[in-house]
Amino acid sequence: MFTLLLALASGTAFADQKIAVVDMQKAIQASDAGKKAKVELEQEFNKKKKELQTEEASIKKMQEDFQKKQDALNANAKQKKQAELQERFMKYQELLQKSQTDIQKREQEMSEPIIAKIRTVIQDIAKKKSYSLVLEKNQNVVLFSQDQDDLTSDVIGKIND
Repeated sequence: MFTLLLALASGTAFADQKIAVVDMQKAIQASDAGKKAKVELEQEFNKKKKELQTEEASIKKMQEDFQKKQDALNANAKQKKQAELQERFMKYQELLQKSQTDIQKREQEMSEPIIAKIRTVIQDIAKKKSYSLVLEKNQNVVLFSQDQDDLTSDVIGKIND
């Protein structure tokens, strides 16, 4: 980034350079591989979500049953039931956290090969169109770009071939 600013400040360094941008997120989401990965990830997410909702409902029912019956229980039985509830809730929290971590890990695993392929496509297009530099459009680095310098559509088209 510093080098880019230094070159821009000198004025002549980029006079004959072509710069393009690519919206990587859009390219990933619009690619066939990205769409397939999204569907697969949503299926996995929904399966885990259903499991978590089932466990949450079970814990709620257990809590409600305890609330109804607690007056009839002696102190020892109450304490035991509360400990059971607390342990079950803690296991649920662990399962929830593990599920979130698993989904994030899976998303990363699925997106890595897509990103690698997109990067290769970007390099090919940039070389063919004589671009010296290609920037990520959504990283708050590009404040303005001409539409003709946005290679996102070209990347999506080529990656889906």
